[in-house]
Amino acid sequence: MSEQESLRCSSARNRGGVQRVEGKLRASVEKGDYYEAHQMYRTLFFRYMSQAKHAEARELMYNGALLFFSYNQQNSAADLSMLVLEVLEKSETKVEDEILEHLAKLFSMMDQNSPERVAFVSRALKWTTGGSGKLGHPKLHQLLAVTLWKEQNYSESRYHFLHSSDGEGCAQMLVEFSASRGFRSEVDMFVAQAVLQFLCLKNKNSASVVFSTYTEKHPSIEKGPPFVQPLLNFIWFLLLAVDGGKLTVFTVLCEQYQPSLKRDPMYNEYLDRIGQVFFGVPPKQSPSYGGLLGNLLNSLMGSGEDDDGAEEAQEDSSPIELD
Repeated sequence: MSEQESLRCSSARNRGGVQRVEGKLRASVEKGDYYEAHQMYRTLFFRYMSQAKHAEARELMYNGALLFFSYNQQNSAADLSMLVLEVLEKSETKVEDEILEHLAKLFSMMDQNSPERVAFVSRALKWTTGGSGKLGHPKLHQLLAVTLWKEQNYSESRYHFLHSSDGEGCAQMLVEFSASRGFRSEVDMFVAQAVLQFLCLKNKNSASVVFSTYTEKHPSIEKGPPFVQPLLNFIWFLLLAVDGGKLTVFTVLCEQYQPSLKRDPMYNEYLDRIGQVFFGVPPKQSPSYGGLLGNLLNSLMGSGEDDDGAEEAQEDSSPIELD
């Protein structure tokens, strides 16, 4: 028997072993012996880990978590979900789409108000930082955003969309958010904030996609450009200016649209940052913002990062690295 055939046989035996164990554990859960089954899962987890059977441990914990969720055993399911993350961390498993989808599935089944859910998503995103960006993998952010959107948790969904590369999905969520929770007079503000924040994060592509998709699909926005709402015209011109990279155009644009920009005190703060990122404007003296304003600016804009030149920033459409 060749080495390759031997490995295949070994893998098949291991898979068969896992399936037999899962059958016994499922029977315990179906009988209502939740505590006993949970302890058996934990025992097997540590046994597999001690034998470096990482794939088997991950599969067993993932399927066990799904089983406990199906019986509404939230605490046991959340514990096994955390063990899935422990396998990923200790085995130095590479980030793959299938694993991200599994993590998002576990997240979607957790109690929306549980502290375990917060801990799980924070730890899951941290594990993915070996892939793309210090804030977590854009694909996982996208999957989390869609889950939260389905739960109508629009604010949290919006945060995760901002750190993904899914401008179209973000726009569709914002249309629903605006239509169900916003005033008709604010339809332009929903997309303006998203575009400005995407640009602060150096994600020019998503900024353009979220604007074009939102303005096309929102039922309260007449076809443009030009648009009826001055703020939408400003955003349209701003995206063109970012492509052109001319500081004079950016400066005149911001001056001409000040009445619209005063509708939200954060707009000019975002534009200061956009000026630095795309037009080479030197940063202002660091103001000592406090409270919510300071927290928002620091978390969104990454106050501790090194500033790149405008030319380099224009070529970089990936999310900014934040603390």
